Amino acid sequence: MGTDVHVIVVAEDEQVAHQLGRWALERLEQLEARWSRFRPDSELSRLNAAAGRPVVVAGITFELLRHAVLSWERTAGACDPTTAASVAASGYDRDFRSVEPDGPALERPDVGPSPGCAGIVLDPIVGSVTLPPGVTLDLGGLAKGFAADVVADELGAAGAIGVCVNLGGDLRVIGTPPRDDAWIIEVEEADDRPVLALAEGGVATTSRRRRTWRRGRTEYHHVIDPRTGAPARVPWLAATVIAGRARDAEALAKAAFLAPDVAAANAALRRGGATGLLVGGDGTSLGLDGVDAFRR
Repeated sequence: MGTDVHVIVVAEDEQVAHQLGRWALERLEQLEARWSRFRPDSELSRLNAAAGRPVVVAGITFELLRHAVLSWERTAGACDPTTAASVAASGYDRDFRSVEPDGPALERPDVGPSPGCAGIVLDPIVGSVTLPPGVTLDLGGLAKGFAADVVADELGAAGAIGVCVNLGGDLRVIGTPPRDDAWIIEVEEADDRPVLALAEGGVATTSRRRRTWRRGRTEYHHVIDPRTGAPARVPWLAATVIAGRARDAEALAKAAFLAPDVAAANAALRRGGATGLLVGGDGTSLGLDGVDAFRR
């Protein structure tokens, strides 16, 4: 999923905590092997290469794809996994660590708006997924949020009394924190570094501050506006969202980031039962409705 991973496990016994932590990293590697668009043998790569034919996938991959389609519907297309062609056309066509930070101008094809998820067929009886011809998926942040939820829940079921699974800023916390009376989260994308306190839940950030590169005189970033197929031109540097689960926070962070103004961002989060904050063009944070209850 092209990101750093941090896992905190709280357990009654230190050895158990270490064992569960090691297991969590192995589990995340398994999920990465299924969902990476940079591994030719991943389930996602097989699906993208199927050219309109149904592909039977593992149950957990089917659930992720069902969540992706639902997220597209619930955010009115803002969270769109069908932007893979647009991302690649902008120069992000390999693991980000291998993307040249500066290079010659792109002969960028006019890929146009993303196709959206309306044509994706999910068959829960067979466990198969069919993409329309020409449609490819980039699960990116959706996979990070989903994986954080899966691993956190599995660690809790395995005996952990407190868990934080953080995949590059998409995180899920459950249970008892290692200290203090809540899980303390600093929003690093904002220059004023606001601090949030959660007893339990998910946090996700969509940002154009970090994954950037230049081709010729043009700067690109990885957050595609599905309406245009180009890197989003919005007044925000980032959006951070708090929700019950990381997977939902991730989807809603896309909707808030693509909102043209504060009122639209608030409306998007209210519909999703979430709150959060925006990072303006000057790098300072702007709290949205309800976020003050989580400030520390």
